[in-house]
Amino acid sequence: MKNIITISAVVFLFCSCAVIRPGEAGVVQRLGKFSDKIVTQGTMVYNPFTSKVIKESTKTNNIKLVLRLPSKEGLSVDSEISILYRLEQNKIPSVLENLGQEYEDVITSVFRSASSDVCAKFFAKDMHSGMRAVIEEEIKIKMEENLKKQADGIELIAVLMKSIRLPSGLANSIEQKLQAEQDAMRLVFVIEQAKLEAERKIIESEGERDAQLILAEGLTPEIIQIRSIEAFRELSKSANSKVIITDGKTPLLVQPQD
Repeated sequence: MKNIITISAVVFLFCSCAVIRPGEAGVVQRLGKFSDKIVTQGTMVYNPFTSKVIKESTKTNNIKLVLRLPSKEGLSVDSEISILYRLEQNKIPSVLENLGQEYEDVITSVFRSASSDVCAKFFAKDMHSGMRAVIEEEIKIKMEENLKKQADGIELIAVLMKSIRLPSGLANSIEQKLQAEQDAMRLVFVIEQAKLEAERKIIESEGERDAQLILAEGLTPEIIQIRSIEAFRELSKSANSKVIITDGKTPLLVQPQD
């Protein structure tokens, strides 16, 4: 009998304890009413006949969806969605009282409504461009407004639209447009390079012309006479036979005939 009582006591003790791990929060529900006391880590002792402990994650959670979103022009765009959220620790009882433990279903429903309203204001191509961040932020704001009407305590961190798949015809049109824009940019680059090369040649020609003008201005009769004397001096040092005809000013060299 003592053994039975001991075993029963041990079983009762284990059944009346709950372990709250890091990243979790536990709240006691006694006779259908949630306690205001929230335990984040450690062991909770409760009466298993009248109470139970509900544990919820306080970490960032990710709801993944695959949806077909409407666009302003009436097209349907397939997208993978990630909704990042977390529960505010001190408001977990409020969330459980108003939404229950299936609150993720409520978040999903609110997203479907908000995303349809927001995406219907944008063109399909906007979801595949830099406007995606604007669309994501507007959906997040719309969801926050609708969730606050349901319960307070769900913090939306981000709404992310991934793997956007446009209708095939629109995707081809966008691809052709982007290709045309790249070709136009390449042509502008080639034209600019040609202009720069032409300007370089003009500057080079003007430099050569100016150099010739400066050189011509520097060839005074005195300079020519000095150069002539230097030329005669160099010729006198040459071992080759030459006939020199001069008027006394400038030398003329005549190669002797064989």
